[in-house]
Amino acid sequence: MVAPKFEIQMLNDRVMIRLEQETEERRSGSGIVIPATVKMANRLAWGEVCGVGSNVRAVKVGDKVLLNPEDQFEVELHSQVYLVMRERDLHAVATQETDHGTGLYL
Repeated sequence: MVAPKFEIQMLNDRVMIRLEQETEERRSGSGIVIPATVKMANRLAWGEVCGVGSNVRAVKVGDKVLLNPEDQFEVELHSQVYLVMRERDLHAVATQETDHGTGLYL
């Protein structure tokens, strides 16, 4: 007998996010190479929204969001790790539509 498949639906104000893969090394603004082994404290990360609950208002599936990946709940699905968090814990949304943005672009 084949096991049934279940679609995941986020509840209330929860958001499911897939973190972007970090490159192995980074460069500072002045061109200094920073190895992947260097971890920075309190570093925010970008991720892609993969699911939203019915009470989420500011983001939608496919949006790129800025978040703190520490102290968030992780879930693994099909060998991919996702974060589950409240919408209010997101720091920013990258969008092409600018009503009141920062003037900075990715």
